[in-house]
Amino acid sequence: MAAIEKGRVCVKKRGRDAGEECVITKVIDDNYVEIENKSRKKARKCAIKHLEPLPRKA
Repeated sequence: MAAIEKGRVCVKKRGRDAGEECVITKVIDDNYVEIENKSRKKARKCAIKHLEPLPRKA
């Protein structure tokens, strides 16, 4: 399984952006990361349990 790390491409499982791909830009702690995606302009905080990591990196 792919690890949660900077540059990892993920799919959001919950929330307004569910089903969309995003990229992890920063690991904050054991529960949260900062992500960016195409639908929103700013990077924002997201719970790791709301992400499904993909095998590729950006």
